[in-house]
Amino acid sequence: MPAHLLQEEMSSSYTTTTTTTITEPPARIVQNGEGNSEKHLLHAEEDIRPEMKDDIYDPSYKDKEGPRPKLEYVWRNIILMSLLHLGALYGIVLIPTCKVYTWLWGFFYYIISALGITAGAHRLWSHRSYKARLPLRVFLIIANTMAFQNDAYEWARDHRVHHKFSETDADLKAEKLLMFQRRHYKPAVLLMCFVLPTLVPWYFWGETFQHSLYVATFLRYAIVLNATWLVNSAAHLYGYRPYDKNINPRENILVSLGAVGEGFHNYHHSFPYDYSTSEYRWHINLTTFFIDCMAALGLAYDRKKVSKAAVLAKIKRTGDGSYKSG
Repeated sequence: MPAHLLQEEMSSSYTTTTTTTITEPPARIVQNGEGNSEKHLLHAEEDIRPEMKDDIYDPSYKDKEGPRPKLEYVWRNIILMSLLHLGALYGIVLIPTCKVYTWLWGFFYYIISALGITAGAHRLWSHRSYKARLPLRVFLIIANTMAFQNDAYEWARDHRVHHKFSETDADLKAEKLLMFQRRHYKPAVLLMCFVLPTLVPWYFWGETFQHSLYVATFLRYAIVLNATWLVNSAAHLYGYRPYDKNINPRENILVSLGAVGEGFHNYHHSFPYDYSTSEYRWHINLTTFFIDCMAALGLAYDRKKVSKAAVLAKIKRTGDGSYKSG
């Protein structure tokens, strides 16, 4: 069955009971200082849930006056990242002599750890764009630890600053699973990001320790890191802005391929509370496919989706003219 038909079939079976559609806030007439009427689209309480208001970009934010903060080099991180990438480069050299199972293991570990960031730290805990039952939350916290990009509490807290320049972490502290991970993060990362991916190929199919360490661990970890970094670098520089031409984030298909669905960045910053981070659901978006599968199993629910009318209104109002439907 073609993918788009399969998506429609799956969606029709449970979307009506587990997906919340967010509509465009109503237009209001506001009088300006000169007596003229201006039409503004404001986010009213009845239109956007209170728990989603923290995700809305605050255009009134301004940097504090005075000189910019001094640039500081964190030499520990620079040295460690340099060593990691040197190890990853050597891992590339070793790929031709790796066993096939080691390639597959590295790819599997890459996908799972990436989901720990995209479906876990980002869409679930940062934006609360869907809800997850305990088994799924446990899986995502383990996957997030495998990714080693700071614990989910710190990741989500910093990401909210990235969107709105304000911190709201009370709901994160109430999540016992996040606090458990935070308390035990260092030994958990050592085990899940380095020890386990190295030992499995070496022990189960006789891969050399060298290949296991440099390919399945260092190279895989470096790829996950760079795929994530591209979201806030390449996807802010290259691509179209069909939803909002006034912000830097852009639609970048190549980034979405590497970051399992996170490259539709102009859409995401326009509608940060949409669980799909994209208008097109499964299109180059493995994370959305994963969340929808979890919803079909009853492990994910209350997925928040922006209505088509709201999307089209945004495109008409602030898009750069590059939008293509379909």
